[in-house]
Formats: sequence, structure tokens, C-alpha cells
Amino acid sequence: MKVIVIGNGGREHAIAWKLAQSSSVTDVICVPGNGGTALEEKCTNIDPSSYSGELSGNDVFVKIAQDNSCTLAVVGPENPLAEGMADAFWKAGIPAVGPKYAAAQLEASKDLAKDFMQKYGVACAESKTFTDEAQALTYIEEKGAPIVVKADGLAAGKGVIVAQTVQQAKDAVKELMEGGMVGDAGKKLVIEQYLRGAEISILAAVSVTPEYAKEGKACIVPFLSARDHKRLLDGAKGPNTGGMGAISPVDDVTPLIMSQFEKNILEPTLKGLVAEGYDYRGFIFFGLMLTAEGPKCLEYNVRLGDPETQAVLPLMDFDFKKMCDAIVDGSLKSFDFKWKKGYVVAPVAVSGGYPKSYKKGIPIEIAKAKIASDAKIFVAGAIEERCAHKDGTPSLVTSGGRVLACSAYGDTFDEAWKKAYSTMGAVKFKDMFYRKDIGLPGAAESN
Repeated sequence: MKVIVIGNGGREHAIAWKLAQSSSVTDVICVPGNGGTALEEKCTNIDPSSYSGELSGNDVFVKIAQDNSCTLAVVGPENPLAEGMADAFWKAGIPAVGPKYAAAQLEASKDLAKDFMQKYGVACAESKTFTDEAQALTYIEEKGAPIVVKADGLAAGKGVIVAQTVQQAKDAVKELMEGGMVGDAGKKLVIEQYLRGAEISILAAVSVTPEYAKEGKACIVPFLSARDHKRLLDGAKGPNTGGMGAISPVDDVTPLIMSQFEKNILEPTLKGLVAEGYDYRGFIFFGLMLTAEGPKCLEYNVRLGDPETQAVLPLMDFDFKKMCDAIVDGSLKSFDFKWKKGYVVAPVAVSGGYPKSYKKGIPIEIAKAKIASDAKIFVAGAIEERCAHKDGTPSLVTSGGRVLACSAYGDTFDEAWKKAYSTMGAVKFKDMFYRKDIGLPGAAESN
């Protein structure tokens, strides 16, 4: 069978790679895909802009799926989900992995997500929402610092400011509401209690519909724990980025912590999804802070995380396609999840100047002979350039800030770490930069 994967990042490369491993999958249609999926076995990239005419929006992607006889869609990024892409696929008779429009607003609006958490008793930080700048500034003065200022809407990871002083918080409010730092996403702000602890991510599969709830099939199944490293520089210093690397699993996530997470966050979230009557068949990302009182939910993402996906999927010892089928057909509760026992470390290489301005179109050299065993390079911000070599074979050039991740598996963390950084040494492009401490003590953000 054929599967369509929507998106062009490292997450989507990992998803396409994992789907292609299934014996039941003959082709993975990546729209638009990237330079990594262009070279991946069983994968074909299609540029949606090549579909001209009267079609627009979600209809273009549905038409591509139909033209290529795809019988399953996996939607990677948050924006198309928030715009109802899953609804469009289901309406066309193509099962989709990704929540429908109403449920996808749990990421599209932080205000809605906080209301949901408080309504259903999800352990989270105290917060208040503002559309009036003066009221927001007064609230900050009353609460003091440190404090967290969040843009309500989707902001590509740029809408959260952890302010250490009252003045920093006020400046953040003005930049978001007045300065238009993230556009319309910053017209409404969620100002949140500062939580002390260490951040982790829990990705999970979700299979919830009103019908599944009535039949006792509704469920959320968590994956292994992961940790993203958002700061640009070693030692968790420098500006926030979209993610400089990830590890999985995280050793400080104990069985007690997982039990607290399931009781105080996962179960009330499931209760809320059912109570709201959502059709949520896809993935959810729980951004958590491990506090002295137990884990608390910072945010929901209605899809897999990036770069956490590049660390978690290589640990899956089961058929990813069959799991997707179980999500959409209501059999997820009985699906047999098996995981490899080791670790994955996945540092990310970025363009010089990232997360600010950077150049594109820089040739990437990859010495394939130097890629470690059990390692995989997942491409994010790179595209295929045809006839780049004298013999006419294609190569990759940079097209984004986060260019690729070197993901490596090992029986121990040290083995995985050494393989990942050995593989990073096989990659070269001008002004390439990466952190040297992903997963090491002191590397993770903590409050």
C-alpha cells in the first residue's frame, strides 16, 4: 500500500523512513519532503506547487493522495492540522493520522489548552490570559519574576519567553503585543507561573473518537521519554532554538515519575478529550517540567516533536505502519508496543547564524563510509540538488537553519553518544555548527 506523509522537516524524514521499513508499505509519498526523503528507499517527493489550477489549500494534498492511490495519510506539522487537514483527508475517505480541527486547537491556542488543563484537572502551572497590554503589565508587577510569557497562537517555537526579571517580562509583552514579533499569534498572551525543575518530553499515540469512547477503546499510549536541548550553546546557554538535539530514553524519568505523569496528566487529558467529543487519532506531545511536586504539563503539541522524533523512532521495535493503522481503526489499546533496550542520541547540525539569519544553498558533504553502525542521518533543512557532481549524481544543499540530525543507537548511553558524534564528524558544510554536549550532565535546560 501507499502512504502520504505531509511535511518537510527532520520529523517527517524519520516518519517516512520508519514507514518504509514496513513490509506492507510499497511507497511513501512525501509532500513536499526534503533532500533526505528524496534519497530514502521507497520514498518519492512531490512538490504541491506543481498542482496548479483551481485546487487550493487542503484540496491539493487530498488530490495528490488520490492521484497516487494512497490509503493512509500521516500529517507531520502543526499548522496543517490546525487548519483542518485531517478533516479533509477523512472527508475524502482517506484515513489520517493527526487530530481533526477542533482537537488540533489544543496546540494552536495556548489559552484554550490552559482552559482544558484546568477544566479536567491536568497538573500544570498557574496562568492567566490577556488581550490588554496594560492589564498584562500590571499582572506581571503583581506576580514578580521569574515568570513565563507565551504567545497564544502558533509561533514556530518563538513565542515563549522565560523572563528572569520583571523588566524582561514587560519587554516581552511589548515585543509580542506591540512589536508583532510573532504576528497575530502574539495578540493574546498567556502569562504563566515559573516552574522549577528539568524539562522532558513524552510523545504518545492517541486513539479517541466518541464511538471509541463508547466502546471502551479510547486511549493514549505513551512512548519512551525524551529530552530536547533548546539552547544554542553548550551548557544550555545562548538563545532558544527549535532544538539542538535530543536523547531517549531519559534516565531521570523514574517509574514513580511515569506513574505520576499517567495519573495526573495523561489520564485527565484522556478524560478531557473524551468529554469534549474530540476526534483525535494521531500523536500528542506532552511538554513536561519535573518539579519537586511531580511532573507538570507545560504544553500540548498535537503531533510528534522535532527533534525528539529522531531520537524516539529508532528505538521502536515494532511496525510503525501497523501502529498507525491501530490508531485510526480503534485497536490501539491492544497493540503490542515493543522497544529496544538501549539509547539514542541525536545532535543537530545547524547553519551558521541560526537561529537568526543564515545563508542557504551551501553544499553538504557526507562521507558515507564514516557513518557509524546503527546511526542514521535525518535531514531537515536541506534539499536535493540534481547534477551537483560531475557524474550527474545528486547531492544535498542547505535550505534551512536546522540542517540535519545524526541519530545513533547504542546498548549504553556512552555507546550511542560516541556513535552520534562520530557520525557528525562525517558531515561537512561551510559554517556548520552543532553542540558538543547533547545528553551530557549540565546540557539540559533546568529552572
